[in-house]
Amino acid sequence: MRYIIRLSYDGSAFCGWQIQNNDRTIQGDLEKALQTLTGSPIQVTGAGRTDSEVNAINYIAHFDLPDKVRTEAAQLCYKLNAILPHQITVHEISQSEEEFHARFDARSREYHYFIHFCKDPFCEKFSYRMRHSLDMGRMNEAAAYLLGEHDFRCFEKTGGNNATSICTITEAGWSTYRPTHVELMQYPYNDGDYIVFRIKANRFLRNMVRAIVGSLIEVGRGKRDPEWIKELIDGGSRSDAGTSVPGKGLFFSGAEYK
Repeated sequence: MRYIIRLSYDGSAFCGWQIQNNDRTIQGDLEKALQTLTGSPIQVTGAGRTDSEVNAINYIAHFDLPDKVRTEAAQLCYKLNAILPHQITVHEISQSEEEFHARFDARSREYHYFIHFCKDPFCEKFSYRMRHSLDMGRMNEAAAYLLGEHDFRCFEKTGGNNATSICTITEAGWSTYRPTHVELMQYPYNDGDYIVFRIKANRFLRNMVRAIVGSLIEVGRGKRDPEWIKELIDGGSRSDAGTSVPGKGLFFSGAEYK
């Protein structure tokens, strides 16, 4: 019987989603917890990879339970949360059609990347502090070149084994925001101290979002013109693009399904 699981996680203590031999991963902890509860090895398939230290909210995955395992989805959700580490929380488990696939059935995926400019101890863990000012108008002008179907190999981690590097980006842009502690508790701030990049596509390559953000920062600092992003897409390599930003500021923020 196939189940859909919706979860969120703090990726700071993990080497990404995908299971690895010697490193701790989200998938690895989930599969160990499910085996503890069911007594059977259970494989969990996620909506996509996330890199080391990257976080996720409302991440979707699926797994199959053997027929011999009889348990209510709500009870399984409760028990999983009881034994999973505090960095992982399961919001919901529900039965699905047997052919549902968390990765292949996803029509789109979305990420957010958070940046702050002031010294803020309450953002440090989940946001990248920039010590240089950025021109958000220039970065949004550059981000417009990302829209549409393109070969994004210039933003793909070297050595990636994807069959194709063609993706379709439908949304990409920067905006300001105010964190909860600023909004509710009047933490001192200046306009523009907190910005976020939102990007949505049918698929993403390894390290792609972090490389895109690093390249847009080059534009925002005035080191490159906005048209440089188009030049990278048209014929650049990974070594031509900007440096990848740290994973801690990146959140997988949702997936849409057929």
